[in-house]
Amino acid sequence: MKKRLLVFLPFLLLTMGVFISCEEVEEEGKYSNWQERNQAFIDSIKVVAGDNYVATLEQLEKVQVGEMFYIMNELISTNENPQYIYCKKLVKDMSGQRPLYTESAYAYYYGTLITGTKFDGSFTGYSAIDQNIPMKPEKEPTPYDWTVKFTINSTALTSGWRAFLQYMHTGERWMVYIPWDSAYGSSGSGSIPGYSVLAFDVIMTRVVQ
Repeated sequence: MKKRLLVFLPFLLLTMGVFISCEEVEEEGKYSNWQERNQAFIDSIKVVAGDNYVATLEQLEKVQVGEMFYIMNELISTNENPQYIYCKKLVKDMSGQRPLYTESAYAYYYGTLITGTKFDGSFTGYSAIDQNIPMKPEKEPTPYDWTVKFTINSTALTSGWRAFLQYMHTGERWMVYIPWDSAYGSSGSGSIPGYSVLAFDVIMTRVVQ
């Protein structure tokens, strides 16, 4: 019996090595040409947004549900290199409260990469690859989901998050597409590779001081 195990062991180790190698190749392949793919993704979003630039509350009021628009990330923009965040309202409620830079907002959120892979979230929402949003079946928070507190002026948040939250109102739901410049840059963070566009489904519920 021991001899059989000794004979079988090298084969087992070889097989395990093959599986591990395949997983490594698949993982590397998933992020091949990652910067170029993310740039192509955000370029396609830009085309949809067109010239629908929003800088004031009056302009924001005119944005319709399902309409793509973009706002400036004033936290990192310069005259030579303006940075934008791309957004789509899934639920509109301009009567809600809008957080100031010194306040905090509670929200459900769901974050995905351009592949639709979830990297974080407090409910199961729409992903980067979902089209014709809102679509059926609708993805809504359940009693098992939770809101998260986001302090607008906290440097723990990416500049992209801090920028778009100040345009949202409580009761609204947005899809938000944040280019890598306004997210985790070229270095990435944790499971998020560098040069990643981040897509978020966000439902703002309340604002606190």
